[in-house]
Amino acid sequence: MTAAISITNLSKTYASGFQALKDVSLDIRHGEIFALLGPNGAGKTTLINIVCGIVQPTSGTVKVDGHDILSDYRATRALIGLVPQELTTDAFETPPATMRLSRGLFGKPPDPAHIEKVLRDLSLWDKRDSRIITLSGGMKRRVLIAKALAHEPQILFLDEPTAGVDVELRQDMWQLVRELRASGVTIILTTHYIEEAEEMADRVGVINKGELIIVEDKAELMRKLGRKQMTLELREPLDTIPPALAGHKLTLANGGKELIYTYDTKAEHTGITALLDELQQAGIRFKDLQTTQSSLEDIFVGLVRQGQ
Repeated sequence: MTAAISITNLSKTYASGFQALKDVSLDIRHGEIFALLGPNGAGKTTLINIVCGIVQPTSGTVKVDGHDILSDYRATRALIGLVPQELTTDAFETPPATMRLSRGLFGKPPDPAHIEKVLRDLSLWDKRDSRIITLSGGMKRRVLIAKALAHEPQILFLDEPTAGVDVELRQDMWQLVRELRASGVTIILTTHYIEEAEEMADRVGVINKGELIIVEDKAELMRKLGRKQMTLELREPLDTIPPALAGHKLTLANGGKELIYTYDTKAEHTGITALLDELQQAGIRFKDLQTTQSSLEDIFVGLVRQGQ
């Protein structure tokens, strides 16, 4: 089956000499939510802009549903909706008018029912007669999403779509994203709210300094790179970890009042039973224990640090 987007050996070097992308290869599947994570300046927006036809690649190829983005530009662009980071809207138009214009630019016939549905889904219908310039930042962000959906694209890019949006509006937005995915739309998002990627994405890609570090199913990524910690609240504080416990991954915290044990979530044996036995033998008593598991944010930070 043809990938929704197929990127092969893609590189981009700007006139200044800055290399924003370095030999990136990536296939994005039909109907998935793909989260592209990376620090500022990592190359996320450059990658999106190349796929959307806004920036020219230096080398490599990109195909959208089998169509080359350079030789078959019109076909690929018609398949894509883009919600950019920047709040660029037709300030003196109303939300329905800007959607009608966008729809017309893609050669789509008028469809008032579609426009009304999108505006209602984004809680913009009651603002249908308001000029965009009068709307709040969060509402303008919603208008950008409505505009991107005007021509009924099969692939939707969301570049930091919830930046500056309050929690309630954010939840409405993600509900719409779920509905779009359920209808078969492929969604690629970048976000600084990593908990959103953790909740929403099917797969995760991490990019840093123009290079794609890892691409993995979210659950598999967390299984492979996740770690668990067990924190023991000690009855008596320790100054140092006894030599008899040196074989375990232990650290002291909270002024020696806590002993933290880090273990591999995918290991055949966690070593917890042996550790507890050795603690008892060493005469170390504890009052309480709790376990925590690393989040996608922990994994992301770790991967980026490794690349620095």
